[in-house]
Amino acid sequence: MRVEPVSQNSPATTELTYEDYQKTSDDERYELLDGALMISPSPNTAHQSVQAELGWRMARFVREGRLGHLFFAPTDVVLSPTDVGQPDLLFISSQRAHIVTLANIQGAPDLIVEIRSDSTAERDESFKRQLYADFGVKEYWLVDPEAATISVLLLGEKGYAEAATYTAGQTLTSPMLDGLFINLDDLFPDLDSEETTT
Repeated sequence: MRVEPVSQNSPATTELTYEDYQKTSDDERYELLDGALMISPSPNTAHQSVQAELGWRMARFVREGRLGHLFFAPTDVVLSPTDVGQPDLLFISSQRAHIVTLANIQGAPDLIVEIRSDSTAERDESFKRQLYADFGVKEYWLVDPEAATISVLLLGEKGYAEAATYTAGQTLTSPMLDGLFINLDDLFPDLDSEETTT
């Protein structure tokens, strides 16, 4: 069977499974959402810069505290046979380390971070928000490099509720990662000014 991707927001005509997903080319980054194979274009430099800075700080905190595992995209998170995501960053606590396998993550991470790109913003803020809530991801961060903000969402009985939105000059804290402090000014460098000096 040849697996054909659909456009970024088109519905699937045929429901695919993880078995189909594994047959996709390594030349592109895909996610399988509700049985639809979705293309994820390469992120821009602002996205990559924030991912590196934020991921480095989170990874150091997790490692020093022996709290669990932090992974970067592309790492397959298999939520169901028809839902396989590749979050930008994801944390799995030591207590739930059994869901980490050599091939992928089998189940919902404790915390997921998605960094906004124009091509995936609608998906991250609507479909994935509902998907992650349905599968029990306890904490979800939505990072917007253009606005220089991070929204921290916590899972409750009725889905996600916004715990806080952090902006420039503020320090992010996480209910999941107690003791983690991240100054947003360290995450959002002025890329335009950097370009003009090179």
